[in-house]
Amino acid sequence: MTKKIIGRVDKIDFPLLHLNDVDVKIDTGAYTSAIHCSKIVEKDHQLICSFKSKGHPNFKSEQVVFDNYTLTDVKSSNGFKENRYKIKSEAIFFGKSYKINLTLSTRDDMKFPVLIGRQFISKKFLVDVNLENVSFNSQKK
Repeated sequence: MTKKIIGRVDKIDFPLLHLNDVDVKIDTGAYTSAIHCSKIVEKDHQLICSFKSKGHPNFKSEQVVFDNYTLTDVKSSNGFKENRYKIKSEAIFFGKSYKINLTLSTRDDMKFPVLIGRQFISKKFLVDVNLENVSFNSQKK
């Protein structure tokens, strides 16, 4: 299988989360992928998430309810360990749908509402840090 080349940033869709043209940072230093969740409520064995961000106007959807989710430990680049909710979803790259695990995090202070980590990138893509929006631009042609 030939790996597609992606850049250091892109815009992708998360159809199950009702999010389109979302700015993502491809982060080869991160193992897991993370998505900004402005509000998380666990109730009656369900996880209710609101995907909204002040700094990213296209990053908004109605509440999304998850029946299947887990908790996982994530270690940040500064060595701090955090226990986060993890969900399974889909991400569209180059017009193709891929399954992706996403940890939920508050990323309002970050430039990108989504980080795509090595766990997802591995065996699918090569990263060229000189490129941007490769998947997004290929879909718009």
